[in-house]
Amino acid sequence: MSSNKLLLNLALRYPFRILLNILLGFSGALFNGVSTTLIVPVVMSLLGQQAILKSGPPIIQKLLSPFDGLPDHHKLFAMAGVIICVITLKSLAVYASNIASNALSRALTCDLQEEGLQLLLDVDLDFFTRAKAGDLMNRLGGEMNRATVAISTVINLIITAITILVFVGLLLSISWQLTVVTTVLLPVAPLVSQHLVAQAKRFGKLITNINQEYSGRLIEIFAGIRLVKATSNEQKEYIHLKGLIRDRERIEFRSRVASLAIQPISEIISIIVLFLLVILGRLLFANEIESLSAVLLTYLVLLFRLLPFVSQLNGLRENLARSAASVEIVEDLLRRDNKSFTVTGTTPYVHLQQKVSFENLSFAYPESSNLVLKNINLSIPKGATLALVGSSGAGKTTLVDLLPRFYEPTAGCIKIDGIDLRDFDLKSLRRAMGIVSQDTFLFNTSIRNNIAYGCPNITEAEIIDAIKRANAYEFIDRLPEGLNTMIGDRGVMLSGGQRQRIAIARALLRDPEILILDEATSALDTVSERLVQQALDELSQERTTLVIAHRLSTVQKADQIAVLDRGQVVELGTHGELLKKNGHYSRLYEMQFAESFQKENIITKDQKQLLTQASYEFRSHLNSMLGSLGLLTDRINTTSEEKNELAEEAYRSAIELFKTVKQLEDTYRMIR
Repeated sequence: MSSNKLLLNLALRYPFRILLNILLGFSGALFNGVSTTLIVPVVMSLLGQQAILKSGPPIIQKLLSPFDGLPDHHKLFAMAGVIICVITLKSLAVYASNIASNALSRALTCDLQEEGLQLLLDVDLDFFTRAKAGDLMNRLGGEMNRATVAISTVINLIITAITILVFVGLLLSISWQLTVVTTVLLPVAPLVSQHLVAQAKRFGKLITNINQEYSGRLIEIFAGIRLVKATSNEQKEYIHLKGLIRDRERIEFRSRVASLAIQPISEIISIIVLFLLVILGRLLFANEIESLSAVLLTYLVLLFRLLPFVSQLNGLRENLARSAASVEIVEDLLRRDNKSFTVTGTTPYVHLQQKVSFENLSFAYPESSNLVLKNINLSIPKGATLALVGSSGAGKTTLVDLLPRFYEPTAGCIKIDGIDLRDFDLKSLRRAMGIVSQDTFLFNTSIRNNIAYGCPNITEAEIIDAIKRANAYEFIDRLPEGLNTMIGDRGVMLSGGQRQRIAIARALLRDPEILILDEATSALDTVSERLVQQALDELSQERTTLVIAHRLSTVQKADQIAVLDRGQVVELGTHGELLKKNGHYSRLYEMQFAESFQKENIITKDQKQLLTQASYEFRSHLNSMLGSLGLLTDRINTTSEEKNELAEEAYRSAIELFKTVKQLEDTYRMIR
């Protein structure tokens, strides 16, 4: 679809509005032409030259015929009144035309932006992995606004062209000879300005490219501002962006210079044409000298009124050329034939009855022939947990991305209860799934809105229950605004563990049947990991779960563990079974836990001294407490005062023993 076809298809959505714009434009042009034509007769009558009008052009005689029966002193006022009425009607028609044109332009703008937004929400995930966020923002914002200008320009261009045609018709009725000459001479101005229009189009494309680069880089800098500051790269980024700003403004200035040159060139050529017409008119009407003044004056007045519209037409052509690049970019964005879309099935997803199975599954990313997954065969019974482990790049995340149909298999299929995933209605299928990933995304809104995202009819009690089960209630309750706390862009106001627990609460609120956990604890510290793991255990209860884990300690309880290597399942079994095989899993396990064991056994000389001292004190206080308690029980005939002394001694020993135990705990934490 070409750029012109895009504009045409958009405009044809509102045929009645288009017709109304054309009719109003034609009415305004007609009233404009009639009022202009009547000006010369009124001036002639005012100067007492009515006789000359009788030998004037036929069009003037027809316009004056309704006034023939009136006395001369009444005729002047009647003609002036008609001119005022016609000019008023012209102004009303132009005003109504501008309103209708603006309304049409606004409607088309909404359609354009809504269509672009709908397309971006429908298109496959792969499109976003290849596109730049800044480029998409620029297309949806600036480029669509400039494309809208093109739509308004086309509407104004049509109305201006209609006005020119009306005036040309009036000029032909006055003198076809002069009109032919005018038609030959006036196109010189557009021909001269054509070079400037071509320049404007080229500048428009350059400006569009710079805007795309500027927007994209700006978004990247804001997203990675921590890295920019950490590497002290602010000045370099500033210089780069400043260069883009300067380049854009320089090209904008050159484009404006070319645009501003069009009007003076047109006016100079128009003046030359006028002088030539006066000379030519004198030659053509040499034998009709009486009608020369009426013909020439009327013709020149109409021509003077016509010339601004010709200049306006040239300016509109230049504006259209400048926005052509934006129209092309928007047209490319709205194209569906060069993008992939997930085709939804017709079978509503209800419940998982038996199992989820991956059958002979292979996958290669679009525009790549290399298979990332090769002949995968796995099965997850209802309520069971399947863990995927393996080195980085083995294909674990790619495999789980196929389950919610973020991508389509190249070969094979995924089935739920024997039904191909592609046969299910996509929305109902995804509503049955919950995803908690390593890189949790949170919106720049309140905690409440983030947790309730995708669940519009949720109650306060359900939100509270979800955050309690996700181990998030305690830290949320300590916040000044509680659930209404704004968390910043991507949840920057929260720690990694807090963000994960909010994501888990969000998943709990959806109550999914199928759960996908993509390395949900890999980037957390020990304390946060423990809290998040407890929340994940709560979330996984009685759900069919697919887990990706880097730390093997988190998947030892899984019903099945699949080891992936280079896109293939190389081992499958429980934790114990895989350890006995002494294969890939066993090696991964030994590597991780050998490192942990070495770390745990690195004890400094000072730490050894602390442990030795604490052990000695522990034994001493324990012996003292036991001795006091033994004496207390053996001496039956002791006085109450002696019993109190022995009890106090045992109590003091117990207190010291408690302090020593705490010292041991502190030393142990230092070693860990």
